[in-house]
Amino acid sequence: MSSSPNGSGEKHAAGAFDVRNVIAALIGFYGVVLLVVGLVDGDEALEKTDGFDANLWVGLGMIVFALAFALWSRLRPIVVASPETRDDEESRPA
Repeated sequence: MSSSPNGSGEKHAAGAFDVRNVIAALIGFYGVVLLVVGLVDGDEALEKTDGFDANLWVGLGMIVFALAFALWSRLRPIVVASPETRDDEESRPA
């Protein structure tokens, strides 16, 4: 998809404004936080979960989920028409 800096009315990808990128960034950030907490947690946290390092594994899962969202956003971008193109399409008779 090409963007048009000169306002010629071409369609372009949503890019950073795609909500999937925002979701991927937020979930990825929280996943990294949980991963770090899981790596530095003491034995008390492991005792609470019967030896299962929940923070570590949930953090890894969230990072994988965030990567999947980012990949989805890359492979299937949302195409947005410029305002000029939308005005032209709305003014055409049906």
